[in-house]
Amino acid sequence: MSLKAMMDLSGRKAIVTGGSRGLGLQIAEALGELGAEILIAARKADELEQARAHLAAAGVKVQVLTADMSKPDAVTEFARAAMAQLGHVDILVNNAGAAWAAPAETHPLDGWQKLVNLNLTGVFLLTQAIGRDSMIPRRYGRILNVASIAGLRGNPIGHETLAYNTTKGGLVNFTRALAGEWGEHGITVNAIAPGFFPSRLSQVALETIGDAMVAATPLHRLGGPEDLKGAAALFCSNAGQHITGQILAIDGGMTAI
Repeated sequence: MSLKAMMDLSGRKAIVTGGSRGLGLQIAEALGELGAEILIAARKADELEQARAHLAAAGVKVQVLTADMSKPDAVTEFARAAMAQLGHVDILVNNAGAAWAAPAETHPLDGWQKLVNLNLTGVFLLTQAIGRDSMIPRRYGRILNVASIAGLRGNPIGHETLAYNTTKGGLVNFTRALAGEWGEHGITVNAIAPGFFPSRLSQVALETIGDAMVAATPLHRLGGPEDLKGAAALFCSNAGQHITGQILAIDGGMTAI
């Protein structure tokens, strides 16, 4: 089989959570360009409509559903509705997430719980539902989790994101553990760990330490609007059929030094 054929996602159906903007929209663009039918989810209907129009203008077959992935009942309802709209799911991209900055000694419990609910519990519940109801019965699936280099390392001096780092570290091992468990069903589970990309999540940090981040990165640049697409295409297509349980840092070399 040619590499082009292995990367072709025609006929595949994909869910991308947090797909209305930023990293999620970038991944949706990549999968849609390769031929996948995309369902994107986010909390805000207006942002979803803007993303739908953007993807449709690029020739992507796209649907949208509003959902709050931090609420268990909402995740369950979203999974049911997504399955009804798509029929089945071949690819699940768990991208929805949040950040919270506060000193560890005064970090509020509600902030901690918000990140656990969205960055971990929501991922678990959606993955469980889609795996159980679609991927395992069909013996095929590609799961891509969007972690972070914050889940691979401690905090540099001046960073106060304990809950974020902790949940992204949990997502890293969720990826590895699930890969071991679901491999027998023909399902691969991998994660990308982005470094600093301009986004709403990183906006405040970049305003204060953006120049220092660029200077500390071997490639001397932040992540851009095309930089996740190749990895997403690999992990979500048959080009990556023998790759599972892996975490790929996409960070300009920051974690290599």
